[in-house]
Amino acid sequence: MLLPVFVTTQAAVLHRLFRVVFLLVACLSVASPADAYLDPGTGSMLLSAVIGVAAAVSLAVKMFWYRLVGLIRGKARGSRPGVVDGAPSADE
Repeated sequence: MLLPVFVTTQAAVLHRLFRVVFLLVACLSVASPADAYLDPGTGSMLLSAVIGVAAAVSLAVKMFWYRLVGLIRGKARGSRPGVVDGAPSADE
């Protein structure tokens, strides 16, 4: 039997998660003045980094989607990966 102290509900977990996220956002939103110079090359570097992250995320989503669709549709029995139906094998 579990003690009532250790029993948590989904609402309690969501409430705790909300508090942690709120505290994190509050801490990150406090801005301090930065005495720094950002040259024009920094903007293009940041833009290319954002494009690279977007490309990586889209590729990951695409790969996950095709695996999910393949799982749902199922594969034909007896087919081997990397073998095209009707193509001559290397043994012939």
